Amino acid sequence: MTAENGAGVNPTRPRVFLLQFADELLTATEAREPVAPLRDRLEAMTLQDAYDIQDLQFQHHIAGGRVLAGRKVGLTSLAMQRQLGVDSPDFGFFFEDMVHHDGARIRVNQFVQPKVEPEFGFVLKHSLHGPGVTLDQAAAAIGAVYPAIEIIDSRISDWDIRLVDTVADNASCGAVAVGSTALDVDPADLLDVICSLVIDGEVTGSGTGRDVMGNPVAPLAWLANVLGEQGVALEAGQLILPGSFTVAMPVVADSTATADFGPLGSLTIHFTD
Repeated sequence: MTAENGAGVNPTRPRVFLLQFADELLTATEAREPVAPLRDRLEAMTLQDAYDIQDLQFQHHIAGGRVLAGRKVGLTSLAMQRQLGVDSPDFGFFFEDMVHHDGARIRVNQFVQPKVEPEFGFVLKHSLHGPGVTLDQAAAAIGAVYPAIEIIDSRISDWDIRLVDTVADNASCGAVAVGSTALDVDPADLLDVICSLVIDGEVTGSGTGRDVMGNPVAPLAWLANVLGEQGVALEAGQLILPGSFTVAMPVVADSTATADFGPLGSLTIHFTD
């Protein structure tokens, strides 16, 4: 794994194949045209292969001057694992130019096949250096908890993915929206927080903090430890999304999505042509 993104090159896999798929996904992102599932085209594709492909894209963006804003942990709820047919969490990255705020109007045609998920957004006040980060240490590193929505997007045709496909595709990250006002909640008291996803005024799903890997701080500790094994830290000031409360729902132009945390606060974004 590299010192930047936490993924590295499998010495048993010819690099040319990894570069080919990384380039294919970069082109798919720019052209808004999905590609066939990778797992069907790379024999015995491994999770390491997938993170290698993700990292090659990360390096491409960093070389182009994009600035890392934070990281996402995905597939941390049973609902999302069932929806996408996977059984393990994953992680990806997002840049400053991918972050939107409350009330944002977001062009839907910049994505391939977007869906939305309601999440917590953790802004770190202390860096986390794994391995060995505990739940208590992870909770203590959270400076503020914000309402957030992740716009997930797949560059894989018809969302026909397994774990290796979504990992290679930057954990299906499209963009992130985060509220301007922090939720009035202590990071130690997140398990019973209720959040609903509201699309065009209709509640499409609800969950509690317990639905996010049993404890929404657990994905933060998990990520710190996975990256820490490779010498990568989660830095103070970064925004970390720990995963969705509910299944993801598709969005189209002229739709509105809200992550509703009841009396604690909410976040609403609008999709346009």
